Amino acid sequence: MNKRFRITRSMQENNAEQTISLEECKQYFASKPDFTYSSVFTVKGPESTMTINGDFFMWKQGDVEIPFRLYMGDIYVAISNDDIVPKMIEIATDLRADIVEG
Repeated sequence: MNKRFRITRSMQENNAEQTISLEECKQYFASKPDFTYSSVFTVKGPESTMTINGDFFMWKQGDVEIPFRLYMGDIYVAISNDDIVPKMIEIATDLRADIVEG
């Protein structure tokens, strides 16, 4: 079972930039060569396909893409393998944000 984490500034006091904006994310992730932006995320299962609209920053790791989703001022990611954790920490540090489970 994957754990979901949230990169957020909502826990910080005295921070004028409490939310992470789409413009900030687009600028930040554009500087990362292993990320691409997508307004749709598609999950294909053995019997069905599900499409989710939103703001996704897809991290290419080998032949797998890991979605980092911006939603209501926070970035969400599911930890499906341990390689995602250092990338999540790097992003949170660069964006001056905290990481919380949930």
